[in-house]
Amino acid sequence: MGEFSMLLTVRRAAYLGAALVVGIAAMPAATQQGSAAPIARYTMDAGTVSGMAAMGAGGGNPLALLRGGGGGAVHELQLRLGSSRAPTGAPSADHFMPPAAGLGASVPLTTPVSQPSAPGVAGRPQQGQLPSAKLYLFWGCGEHAAAGQPVVIDFAKLAKGQVPPGLYSAAGNLASDWRVTQQNSKTYGEWPNGRNAKQVPASASLLGDHRIAGNYSPEIAFKLDHDFMPALQPRSSAMASGAFGVSWNALPEATGYYAWALGARDMGRGGAAEMVWWTSSATQQFGGSLQDWLSPAAVARLVAARTVMAPSQTSCTIPAEVRKLGGDNMMLNLYAYGPQSDFAYPPRPASAKAVWKPEWTARVRFRANAMTILGMPEIGGYGSSDERAGEPDRDQPARPSG
Repeated sequence: MGEFSMLLTVRRAAYLGAALVVGIAAMPAATQQGSAAPIARYTMDAGTVSGMAAMGAGGGNPLALLRGGGGGAVHELQLRLGSSRAPTGAPSADHFMPPAAGLGASVPLTTPVSQPSAPGVAGRPQQGQLPSAKLYLFWGCGEHAAAGQPVVIDFAKLAKGQVPPGLYSAAGNLASDWRVTQQNSKTYGEWPNGRNAKQVPASASLLGDHRIAGNYSPEIAFKLDHDFMPALQPRSSAMASGAFGVSWNALPEATGYYAWALGARDMGRGGAAEMVWWTSSATQQFGGSLQDWLSPAAVARLVAARTVMAPSQTSCTIPAEVRKLGGDNMMLNLYAYGPQSDFAYPPRPASAKAVWKPEWTARVRFRANAMTILGMPEIGGYGSSDERAGEPDRDQPARPSG
């Protein structure tokens, strides 16, 4: 398959996968007994993106990535400010950065202007919008899929709103992982935005003092001692059993790892006739908050439930049955969840029974994400390891699936 055809295949698979990889509704912030909701809540999600995932973040020429050149990692930031106050005049807020961030003195947190959604663009998919196809669900690390797999999903039923139980994960939907949105804020600002969407430099550092000031929230100030995580470098190799061995570099601050792969067959103008979705979870857990930033506490619970791989694990085997249905060019996404820093003013009292009335709270989370294509040589510097083809990873035994 040529490079351009491969790129179209990957993009189409990613588009179809987006119909499946849907976030679960956000939960409100967890509150302390006797506490009052803060006037302002601020979230800062910092990511390191590598491989083909860097394409969507402005990481270079897609065909160069397919050829193995122009790779490397890029950084992403998502800044969200929500307040219970109305602005004095037009809403305005800025995040003042350390100089090493490379984004200038500050970036503007813009309040979006709501626009009516076109039919079929947002909200529930319209009947007939999804292709007539079937989806095969697999899960768990191991050379062969466990009994009872795959679970088969009919796209036609999904288009009618018939979502089978267990399709999307509820495991990552934890109250401690609250998010700030325009819907749960009286006044809201975000970055990147239409006014400013400057690319975060690859050399950027977040270490140091941060300040958020605006006309609808108290001034927020904190000092970060965590920085962007290193880049993930996944590698894959075809094994004699027909399975795919996947391994990656250990990240020092990782709290856990999660992987999923998507493949499609018979891709024509009408879409994919058959799709395969695999996840590294030992149980049937797909999508949802697992593909978001997650707190260390949430990840620890997910590791205990074997939904997320432990931070000591650096390999996983994708079953041969997945490869047989999904083909040799499945798209692999790998996530490493990282640390979290929490700030508040005034600080949270030591006693859970004490009344706490914070003016503001802020949360900063970190993660790394890499995307590659199984079986392709060195995509963006990462990818398959031909010299190890047919050999299982000897550093880490595969976890039993199921």
